[in-house]
Amino acid sequence: MLKHITLIKTALQHAKKTRIIKENPADWVERPKKQKFIGGFYNKDEITALLGIINGSPIETPLMFAIYFGLRRSEIVGIRWGAVDWVNKTLSVSHRVVPVNDNGKYRLDASDTLKTKSSYRTMPLDDTFIAFLAELKKQQDANKELFGNSYNYDYDGYICVDDIGKLINPNYITIAFRKLLVKNGMRPIRLHDLRHSCASLLLSLGYSLKDIQVWLGHGDIGTTMNIYAHVESSAKKAMINGIANALQG
Repeated sequence: MLKHITLIKTALQHAKKTRIIKENPADWVERPKKQKFIGGFYNKDEITALLGIINGSPIETPLMFAIYFGLRRSEIVGIRWGAVDWVNKTLSVSHRVVPVNDNGKYRLDASDTLKTKSSYRTMPLDDTFIAFLAELKKQQDANKELFGNSYNYDYDGYICVDDIGKLINPNYITIAFRKLLVKNGMRPIRLHDLRHSCASLLLSLGYSLKDIQVWLGHGDIGTTMNIYAHVESSAKKAMINGIANALQG
């Protein structure tokens, strides 16, 4: 709504400037207050169900990184094999890939410049995730042998590539995720809401907002509090039950 009003007002202002109209009627329109957006999220059971349906999906790898680490889409697509420390079992987040539109021409922009300084972080990998990555690397190496000269080496070194080596398009991940949920009858949420879901799960496991801030790479804890403080109502229920038990005991 706000975008529409701004666009109309700008057009009418140009008409006024060129003396097509005497006054801009949009000047008299009261702008509605911007509504704060609150994203959705999956609870533990829904996340478990999601993990059960992504196996073998073309976007399985991006979704695994989103679910376990709450990475931004640009961070997920930007993950490279060089960021994986197999010995210390860690993953470095230090690169991103975003779609850009240059005068109508679509391209992918890769950069080591992340959203904030806190976005640069090192994530731990457990044995299960290490095994997942090892199997993925084995499959990619096999695909290089299988497709030979037809394999796309433009994105060699990136983790989120398809069978012929082409980098998985960020917009494709968003669209395919939406279709995957519909196909399997799951409650629709945005791809970015998996980031919220990761935070919700961490909260339910007893981790503090400070812990979650570091995990998600927020610049300050205020961002974490504003976005995620509302997501876990069960914690509040436990608090009121604790108060009631203490007072009645």
